[in-house]
Amino acid sequence: MASTAQRSGDRPAPDRPGLQPQQDLLPTATPTADAHQPVLLGESMQALAVRADGLYLDGTFGRGGHARALLARLGPAGRLLAVDRDPQAFAAGAALAAADPRFTIEQAPFSRLPALAAARGWQGRVAGLLLDLGVSSPQLDQPVRGFSFLADGPLDMRMDPGAGVAAADWLASASEQQIAGVLRDLGEERFARRIARAIVARRTTVPLRTTADLAALITQVVPTREPGRHPATRSFQALRIQVNGELDELRVCLAGVCDLLSTGGRLVVISFHSLEDRIVKRFIRDESRGAPLPKRLPVRADASLRRLRPIGAATFPQPAEVAANPRARSAVLRAAERR
Repeated sequence: MASTAQRSGDRPAPDRPGLQPQQDLLPTATPTADAHQPVLLGESMQALAVRADGLYLDGTFGRGGHARALLARLGPAGRLLAVDRDPQAFAAGAALAAADPRFTIEQAPFSRLPALAAARGWQGRVAGLLLDLGVSSPQLDQPVRGFSFLADGPLDMRMDPGAGVAAADWLASASEQQIAGVLRDLGEERFARRIARAIVARRTTVPLRTTADLAALITQVVPTREPGRHPATRSFQALRIQVNGELDELRVCLAGVCDLLSTGGRLVVISFHSLEDRIVKRFIRDESRGAPLPKRLPVRADASLRRLRPIGAATFPQPAEVAANPRARSAVLRAAERR
Protein backbone atom coordinates (compact mmCIF):
# COMPACT_ATOMS: atom_id res chain seq x y z
CA MET A 1 0.00 0.00 0.00
CA ALA A 2 1.33 3.45 -0.88
CA SER A 3 2.37 5.92 1.79
CA THR A 4 1.00 9.43 1.43
CA ALA A 5 2.31 12.82 2.49
CA GLN A 6 -0.01 15.79 2.20
CA ARG A 7 -0.77 19.00 4.02
CA SER A 8 -4.32 18.26 4.85
CA GLY A 9 -5.25 18.73 1.59
CA ASP A 10 26.33 13.44 -31.75
CA ARG A 11 22.49 12.19 -30.93
CA PRO A 12 21.18 8.92 -32.39
CA ALA A 13 17.82 8.47 -34.04
CA PRO A 14 15.27 8.25 -31.21
CA ASP A 15 13.68 4.97 -32.37
CA ARG A 16 16.98 3.07 -32.65
CA PRO A 17 19.30 1.69 -29.97
CA GLY A 18 21.85 4.22 -28.92
CA LEU A 19 20.51 6.74 -26.42
CA GLN A 20 23.33 6.90 -23.91
CA PRO A 21 22.60 5.32 -20.52
CA GLN A 22 22.85 7.77 -17.63
CA GLN A 23 25.55 5.62 -16.05
CA ASP A 24 27.96 6.70 -18.82
CA LEU A 25 27.69 10.26 -17.66
CA LEU A 26 28.79 9.83 -14.08
CA PRO A 27 31.57 12.12 -12.84
CA THR A 28 34.62 10.65 -11.21
CA ALA A 29 34.00 12.75 -8.11
CA THR A 30 30.92 12.12 -6.00
CA PRO A 31 28.63 15.16 -5.62
CA THR A 32 26.30 15.69 -2.71
CA ALA A 33 23.11 13.65 -2.49
CA ASP A 34 20.99 16.75 -3.19
CA ALA A 35 22.87 17.75 -6.37
CA HIS A 36 20.08 16.58 -8.67
CA GLN A 37 19.36 18.93 -11.56
CA PRO A 38 16.01 18.53 -13.30
CA VAL A 39 16.47 17.81 -17.00
CA LEU A 40 14.70 19.76 -19.74
CA LEU A 41 12.97 21.85 -17.09
CA GLY A 42 11.88 24.77 -19.24
CA GLU A 43 10.99 22.55 -22.16
CA SER A 44 8.83 20.28 -20.00
CA MET A 45 6.94 23.22 -18.49
CA GLN A 46 6.33 24.65 -21.95
CA ALA A 47 5.11 21.27 -23.20
CA LEU A 48 2.72 20.96 -20.26
CA ALA A 49 1.21 24.40 -21.02
CA VAL A 50 0.40 24.69 -17.31
CA ARG A 51 -3.02 26.03 -16.40
CA ALA A 52 -3.16 27.82 -13.06
CA ASP A 53 -6.23 25.91 -11.85
CA GLY A 54 -5.29 22.52 -13.35
CA LEU A 55 -4.84 19.09 -11.81
CA TYR A 56 -1.36 17.67 -12.50
CA LEU A 57 0.55 14.44 -11.96
CA ASP A 58 4.33 14.05 -11.52
CA GLY A 59 6.07 10.71 -11.80
CA THR A 60 8.59 10.59 -10.37
CA PHE A 61 9.28 13.29 -7.76
CA GLY A 62 13.05 12.71 -7.43
CA ARG A 63 14.19 15.80 -5.54
CA GLY A 64 11.29 17.92 -6.75
CA GLY A 65 12.83 20.10 -9.45
CA HIS A 66 9.99 19.64 -11.91
CA ALA A 67 7.38 19.62 -9.14
CA ARG A 68 8.52 22.98 -7.74
CA ALA A 69 8.57 24.53 -11.20
CA LEU A 70 5.05 23.27 -11.80
CA LEU A 71 3.81 24.52 -8.41
CA ALA A 72 5.27 27.94 -9.20
CA ARG A 73 2.93 28.10 -12.19
CA LEU A 74 -0.18 26.88 -10.33
CA GLY A 75 -2.66 29.18 -8.62
CA PRO A 76 -4.48 28.53 -5.32
CA ALA A 77 -6.95 26.15 -7.00
CA GLY A 78 -4.30 24.09 -8.80
CA ARG A 79 -3.24 20.70 -7.45
CA LEU A 80 -0.22 18.43 -7.98
CA LEU A 81 0.02 14.75 -7.07
CA ALA A 82 3.48 13.18 -7.25
CA VAL A 83 4.75 9.65 -6.72
CA ASP A 84 8.13 8.13 -6.02
CA ARG A 85 8.93 4.69 -4.64
CA ASP A 86 12.34 5.77 -3.39
CA PRO A 87 12.07 6.40 0.39
CA GLN A 88 14.54 9.29 0.34
CA ALA A 89 12.67 11.00 -2.50
CA PHE A 90 9.39 10.43 -0.68
CA ALA A 91 10.83 12.06 2.46
CA ALA A 92 11.91 15.09 0.42
CA GLY A 93 8.43 15.27 -1.11
CA ALA A 94 6.77 14.95 2.29
CA ALA A 95 8.63 18.05 3.45
CA LEU A 96 7.33 19.96 0.43
CA ALA A 97 3.79 18.66 1.02
CA ALA A 98 3.92 19.93 4.61
CA ALA A 99 4.69 23.43 3.32
CA ASP A 100 2.32 23.59 0.33
CA PRO A 101 -1.35 22.51 0.60
CA ARG A 102 -1.60 22.20 -3.20
CA PHE A 103 0.87 19.33 -3.25
CA THR A 104 0.54 15.65 -2.31
CA ILE A 105 3.05 12.81 -2.66
CA GLU A 106 2.58 9.06 -2.42
CA GLN A 107 5.32 6.46 -2.02
CA ALA A 108 4.43 4.33 -5.01
CA PRO A 109 5.70 3.48 -8.51
CA PHE A 110 4.35 5.63 -11.33
CA SER A 111 2.41 2.66 -12.69
CA ARG A 112 -0.05 3.42 -9.88
CA LEU A 113 -0.64 7.01 -10.95
CA PRO A 114 -3.81 6.21 -12.92
CA ALA A 115 -5.34 4.36 -9.96
CA LEU A 116 -4.26 7.00 -7.44
CA ALA A 117 -5.67 9.81 -9.57
CA ALA A 118 -8.92 7.93 -10.18
CA ALA A 119 -9.31 7.36 -6.42
CA ARG A 120 -9.26 11.15 -6.02
CA GLY A 121 -11.97 11.62 -8.61
CA TRP A 122 -9.51 13.03 -11.15
CA GLN A 123 -10.28 10.63 -13.99
CA GLY A 124 -10.90 12.62 -17.18
CA ARG A 125 -9.94 15.84 -15.37
CA VAL A 126 -6.13 15.83 -15.38
CA ALA A 127 -4.59 18.79 -17.20
CA GLY A 128 -1.12 17.29 -17.44
CA LEU A 129 1.03 14.27 -16.61
CA LEU A 130 4.83 14.49 -16.50
CA LEU A 131 6.95 11.33 -16.46
CA ASP A 132 10.68 11.77 -15.76
CA LEU A 133 12.03 8.27 -16.28
CA GLY A 134 15.26 6.59 -15.29
CA VAL A 135 17.44 6.87 -12.21
CA SER A 136 18.11 10.10 -10.31
CA SER A 137 21.47 11.64 -9.48
CA PRO A 138 21.11 10.99 -5.71
CA GLN A 139 20.51 7.29 -6.44
CA LEU A 140 23.57 7.10 -8.68
CA ASP A 141 25.77 9.06 -6.30
CA GLN A 142 25.17 6.98 -3.18
CA PRO A 143 27.24 3.76 -3.30
CA VAL A 144 24.98 2.10 -0.74
CA ARG A 145 22.16 2.08 -3.33
CA GLY A 146 24.18 -0.14 -5.67
CA PHE A 147 23.35 1.61 -8.94
CA SER A 148 26.86 2.70 -9.94
CA PHE A 149 29.93 0.72 -10.97
CA LEU A 150 32.17 3.72 -10.22
CA ALA A 151 31.95 3.31 -6.45
CA ASP A 152 31.84 0.03 -4.54
CA GLY A 153 28.63 -0.80 -2.72
CA PRO A 154 26.10 -3.58 -2.22
CA LEU A 155 24.72 -4.93 -5.50
CA ASP A 156 21.16 -3.77 -4.85
CA MET A 157 19.75 -1.41 -7.55
CA ARG A 158 16.22 -1.30 -6.13
CA MET A 159 14.41 2.03 -6.34
CA ASP A 160 12.71 1.00 -3.09
CA PRO A 161 15.25 -0.97 -1.01
CA GLY A 162 12.41 -2.34 1.09
CA ALA A 163 10.60 -4.06 -1.77
CA GLY A 164 11.42 -6.57 -4.47
CA VAL A 165 14.55 -8.61 -5.14
CA ALA A 166 18.03 -7.03 -5.07
CA ALA A 167 20.24 -7.42 -8.13
CA ALA A 168 22.67 -9.68 -6.24
CA ASP A 169 19.87 -12.07 -5.25
CA TRP A 170 18.44 -12.14 -8.77
CA LEU A 171 21.86 -12.94 -10.24
CA ALA A 172 22.30 -15.70 -7.65
CA SER A 173 19.12 -17.50 -8.72
CA ALA A 174 18.50 -16.71 -12.39
CA SER A 175 19.56 -19.20 -15.05
CA GLU A 176 22.33 -18.46 -17.51
CA GLN A 177 19.71 -18.11 -20.25
CA GLN A 178 17.66 -15.66 -18.18
CA ILE A 179 20.69 -13.52 -17.38
CA ALA A 180 21.82 -13.48 -21.00
CA GLY A 181 18.32 -12.54 -22.16
CA VAL A 182 18.09 -9.61 -19.76
CA LEU A 183 21.53 -8.29 -20.70
CA ARG A 184 20.73 -8.64 -24.41
CA ASP A 185 17.17 -7.30 -24.39
CA LEU A 186 17.38 -4.61 -21.71
CA GLY A 187 21.00 -3.57 -22.11
CA GLU A 188 21.54 -4.26 -25.81
CA GLU A 189 24.77 -5.94 -24.69
CA ARG A 190 26.70 -7.64 -27.52
CA PHE A 191 28.49 -9.99 -25.13
CA ALA A 192 25.44 -11.00 -23.10
CA ARG A 193 26.09 -14.75 -23.33
CA ARG A 194 29.74 -14.40 -22.43
CA ILE A 195 28.93 -12.25 -19.39
CA ALA A 196 26.09 -14.53 -18.26
CA ARG A 197 28.34 -17.58 -18.52
CA ALA A 198 30.99 -15.86 -16.38
CA ILE A 199 28.42 -14.82 -13.75
CA VAL A 200 27.09 -18.36 -13.39
CA ALA A 201 30.61 -19.82 -13.20
CA ARG A 202 31.64 -17.26 -10.58
CA ARG A 203 28.66 -17.80 -8.29
CA THR A 204 29.43 -21.49 -7.92
CA THR A 205 32.47 -20.50 -5.84
CA VAL A 206 31.96 -16.93 -4.58
CA PRO A 207 28.67 -15.02 -4.86
CA LEU A 208 28.59 -11.61 -6.48
CA ARG A 209 27.59 -9.25 -3.69
CA THR A 210 29.03 -5.83 -4.61
CA THR A 211 29.03 -3.48 -7.58
CA ALA A 212 32.84 -3.67 -7.75
CA ASP A 213 32.69 -7.49 -7.94
CA LEU A 214 30.32 -7.41 -10.90
CA ALA A 215 32.05 -4.54 -12.70
CA ALA A 216 35.43 -6.28 -12.40
CA LEU A 217 34.03 -9.57 -13.69
CA ILE A 218 32.44 -7.91 -16.71
CA THR A 219 35.62 -5.97 -17.46
CA GLN A 220 37.58 -9.23 -17.46
CA VAL A 221 35.32 -11.08 -19.88
CA VAL A 222 34.32 -8.37 -22.38
CA PRO A 223 36.87 -8.59 -25.22
CA THR A 224 36.39 -5.12 -26.75
CA ARG A 225 35.62 -1.64 -25.48
CA GLU A 226 33.16 0.95 -26.75
CA PRO A 227 34.91 4.32 -26.93
CA GLY A 228 34.19 6.45 -23.88
CA ARG A 229 32.05 3.77 -22.21
CA HIS A 230 32.79 1.50 -19.26
CA PRO A 231 32.40 -2.20 -20.17
CA ALA A 232 29.80 -2.66 -17.40
CA THR A 233 27.52 0.19 -18.54
CA ARG A 234 25.03 -1.86 -20.52
CA SER A 235 24.89 -4.71 -18.00
CA PHE A 236 24.22 -2.36 -15.09
CA GLN A 237 21.48 -0.65 -17.06
CA ALA A 238 19.89 -3.98 -17.92
CA LEU A 239 19.97 -5.25 -14.35
CA ARG A 240 18.49 -2.03 -12.99
CA ILE A 241 15.62 -2.17 -15.49
CA GLN A 242 15.03 -5.84 -14.65
CA VAL A 243 15.15 -5.41 -10.87
CA ASN A 244 12.70 -2.48 -10.94
CA GLY A 245 10.47 -3.68 -13.77
CA GLU A 246 10.90 -0.26 -15.36
CA LEU A 247 9.57 -1.00 -18.84
CA ASP A 248 6.49 -2.77 -17.50
CA GLU A 249 5.91 0.16 -15.11
CA LEU A 250 5.99 2.52 -18.08
CA ARG A 251 3.62 0.41 -20.17
CA VAL A 252 1.08 0.13 -17.32
CA CYS A 253 1.15 3.86 -16.67
CA LEU A 254 0.77 4.78 -20.33
CA ALA A 255 -2.17 2.40 -20.69
CA GLY A 256 -4.15 4.54 -18.24
CA VAL A 257 -3.10 7.97 -19.49
CA CYS A 258 -5.87 8.68 -21.98
CA ASP A 259 -8.60 7.95 -19.45
CA LEU A 260 -6.99 10.38 -17.00
CA LEU A 261 -6.45 13.38 -19.25
CA SER A 262 -9.10 15.98 -19.91
CA THR A 263 -9.62 17.26 -23.44
CA GLY A 264 -6.54 19.34 -24.15
CA GLY A 265 -4.63 17.69 -21.29
CA ARG A 266 -0.93 17.06 -21.94
CA LEU A 267 1.29 13.99 -21.61
CA VAL A 268 5.01 14.83 -21.33
CA VAL A 269 7.63 12.09 -21.02
CA ILE A 270 11.39 12.46 -20.56
CA SER A 271 13.28 9.26 -21.45
CA PHE A 272 16.96 8.42 -21.04
CA HIS A 273 17.53 5.37 -23.22
CA SER A 274 16.21 3.94 -26.44
CA LEU A 275 14.06 1.20 -24.89
CA GLU A 276 11.96 3.70 -22.92
CA ASP A 277 11.81 6.19 -25.75
CA ARG A 278 10.69 3.56 -28.24
CA ILE A 279 7.75 2.59 -25.99
CA VAL A 280 6.71 6.24 -25.58
CA LYS A 281 7.10 7.05 -29.27
CA ARG A 282 5.03 4.08 -30.37
CA PHE A 283 2.35 4.73 -27.73
CA ILE A 284 1.86 8.31 -28.93
CA ARG A 285 1.92 7.17 -32.55
CA ASP A 286 -0.67 4.42 -31.99
CA GLU A 287 -3.00 6.62 -29.92
CA SER A 288 -2.81 9.39 -32.51
CA ARG A 289 -3.69 6.98 -35.34
CA GLY A 290 -6.53 5.27 -33.55
CA ALA A 291 -7.82 1.74 -33.89
CA PRO A 292 -7.35 0.11 -37.33
CA LEU A 293 -10.62 -0.07 -39.25
CA PRO A 294 -11.63 -2.07 -42.34
CA LYS A 295 -10.89 -0.26 -45.58
CA ARG A 296 -13.81 1.43 -47.43
CA LEU A 297 -16.06 1.02 -44.39
CA PRO A 298 -18.01 4.25 -43.71
CA VAL A 299 -17.48 5.34 -40.08
CA ARG A 300 -18.05 8.51 -38.12
CA ALA A 301 -15.04 10.78 -37.63
CA ASP A 302 -14.87 10.00 -33.91
CA ALA A 303 -15.10 6.23 -34.37
CA SER A 304 -11.41 5.72 -35.05
CA LEU A 305 -10.63 6.45 -31.38
CA ARG A 306 -7.72 8.75 -32.09
CA ARG A 307 -7.19 9.83 -28.51
CA LEU A 308 -3.89 11.76 -28.68
CA ARG A 309 -2.37 14.45 -30.86
CA PRO A 310 1.46 14.64 -30.95
CA ILE A 311 2.86 18.00 -29.88
CA GLY A 312 5.86 18.84 -32.05
CA ALA A 313 8.88 16.62 -32.60
CA ALA A 314 11.15 15.03 -30.03
CA THR A 315 13.00 17.62 -27.94
CA PHE A 316 16.63 17.27 -26.83
CA PRO A 317 18.67 19.30 -24.33
CA GLN A 318 20.45 22.38 -25.61
CA PRO A 319 24.28 22.38 -25.57
CA ALA A 320 24.32 24.81 -22.64
CA GLU A 321 22.28 22.39 -20.49
CA VAL A 322 24.50 19.45 -21.43
CA ALA A 323 27.59 21.48 -20.55
CA ALA A 324 26.13 22.35 -17.14
CA ASN A 325 24.68 18.89 -16.51
CA PRO A 326 26.34 16.11 -18.58
CA ARG A 327 23.73 13.59 -17.41
CA ALA A 328 21.17 15.47 -19.49
CA ARG A 329 22.93 14.43 -22.69
CA SER A 330 20.87 11.29 -23.23
CA ALA A 331 17.46 12.85 -22.48
CA VAL A 332 14.67 13.07 -25.04
CA LEU A 333 11.25 14.64 -24.42
CA ARG A 334 8.05 13.69 -26.21
CA ALA A 335 4.65 15.31 -25.70
CA ALA A 336 1.08 14.72 -26.77
CA GLU A 337 -2.33 16.29 -26.17
CA ARG A 338 -5.63 14.57 -25.42
CA ARG A 339 -8.19 15.02 -28.19
